[in-house]
Amino acid sequence: MSDLLQAVINGASPEELLNTDLPESFRAAYTLRDEVGIFEGQTDKDVRKSLHVGEVAMPEIAPDECVVAVMSAAINFNTVWSAIFEPVPTFAFLEKFGRSGPGGARHDLPYHILGSDGSGVVVRTGIGVKNWKVGDKVVISPAYVDEEDHASYDDGMMTESQLAWGFETNFGSLAEYCVVKANQLIKKPAHLSWEESAASTLCAATAYRMLVGSHGAQMKQGDVVLVWGGTGGLGSYATQLVKNGGGIPVAVVGSEDKAALVRRQGTEHVINRNELGLGPEGFRNRKAGRILGEAIRSLVGEDPQIVFEYLGAETFGTSVYVAKRGGKIVTCGSSTGYRHEYDNRFLWMRLKSIIGSHGFNYHEAVQTNRLISLGMIHPTLSSVFDLDTAADATRAVQTNQHTGKVALLCAAPSEGLGIDDRELREKIGEDKINLYRS
Repeated sequence: MSDLLQAVINGASPEELLNTDLPESFRAAYTLRDEVGIFEGQTDKDVRKSLHVGEVAMPEIAPDECVVAVMSAAINFNTVWSAIFEPVPTFAFLEKFGRSGPGGARHDLPYHILGSDGSGVVVRTGIGVKNWKVGDKVVISPAYVDEEDHASYDDGMMTESQLAWGFETNFGSLAEYCVVKANQLIKKPAHLSWEESAASTLCAATAYRMLVGSHGAQMKQGDVVLVWGGTGGLGSYATQLVKNGGGIPVAVVGSEDKAALVRRQGTEHVINRNELGLGPEGFRNRKAGRILGEAIRSLVGEDPQIVFEYLGAETFGTSVYVAKRGGKIVTCGSSTGYRHEYDNRFLWMRLKSIIGSHGFNYHEAVQTNRLISLGMIHPTLSSVFDLDTAADATRAVQTNQHTGKVALLCAAPSEGLGIDDRELREKIGEDKINLYRS
């Protein structure tokens, strides 16, 4: 461990951190350009074969960037995609970014440091950074936006240059240090530990944009919202946002254990897909929409105004079918396949809308973090690994052997550190904060 990391762990002052040298290298989890193609012809593309942990060089930072000592990070499905080199190897993104100029060229390396969620302490700031200083405790938004792009002043996600940090850029969060733009930093929720705060931003803010923000479904009080995968990374935050905003969540899950968990989280209406009798075809069954629609109406008496969709090929046709006349299907991904089939009659003749949603802008990330900081939305962290076992943590997400979110301890020596507001934590209750750990 570097002297600087040890100083961060010891709670050193900003002055002490500035006077402690930035190390020339640090430990990180990364993929290798030379290994692109190792999974060709294989059915089980085990990420433990492609995700490595070792020493990497400390990069130079640009005037608008900061170096953050990463106390904890989280695994998202984009880490799985990166590690199996699909749908395209992420080195293609780094090569493209490298052609954008000297700043981008730093990212085009033979290795790719992954990770799009993290929490930590700012240890260096570029000369152009105004609002953040060394010693600040932060969480990181993965939206990497060029503030010189005029479209960013309307919506950062509409810029052609927008990138997913740690997926389309290098120097992500699965490391002892990461490099971020200053407009990715958000104040860390004071009542949460490093690992709890690291696990929320990407999934929670993605769900916020889909459901609440002005660019998504714009959920209203009383709206019935069907949430696929109610205990998954996205679904576990979506159900909370629906409930918190006066909507009526209906969660679809895959087991009675998960049904019990999402009910404890406050979702009254839960459907176990295994009890629908769909057979081996699952939601590809041509009768699945009618069967699921009847199940939803039996619980809440009406069809959903909004369907929260990210599973893709397996469920999309059913999502279009079950949405209410004039309803909205908001989608941010396709984890079961990108090519969707649905009967278009149920879309146009019933005046439904499909809304594409990707990531979130800085404002949406800050608004989501505010809800978390107020204790209105809670982390859904279920398990914690350390940096040495980053590949095992990613494998757990790849094979769906988890609920909620999976975190890594990077520089933090143990769990439960970084909590500054014990009073708020006690008021909220450990049962809510640690629900998914139980």
